[in-house]
Amino acid sequence: MKTVLFACVHNTGRSQMAEAFFNRIADPSQAKAVSGGTEPATEMNPTVLGVMNEIGIDLVGEAHHPKIANLEELGEGDRAISMGCGVSLACPAKLGKVEDWGLEDPKGQPIERVREIRDDIRLRVAELVQDLGVQKP
Repeated sequence: MKTVLFACVHNTGRSQMAEAFFNRIADPSQAKAVSGGTEPATEMNPTVLGVMNEIGIDLVGEAHHPKIANLEELGEGDRAISMGCGVSLACPAKLGKVEDWGLEDPKGQPIERVREIRDDIRLRVAELVQDLGVQKP
């Protein structure tokens, strides 16, 4: 089973959206996503919750909440992805690939921009699932 960690600073927006998208489109018998922050906030970004609800994803109902990034969840060949917020992941050498997606923080952005960030994340996650070969049958 492959695990992908999506990490950012507060774990209230980008990484949560990426985790939710990945876990919807990947085959759960082959891969899963987790998310975390280096300095997790106390609550989710309400604008992010709203734009995800618009497309039928209830992050609150799925018990998404800010949490610490846990590299211990990653195994051989797994991936860690920084969302583009200057997060430095001190990843063990065993990881197959570490990358930075360079995404803008939705915090304080107008809802139209948060929708654009959401849609960009959805496309990137779909490409990642395909690259990993873990699509649902």
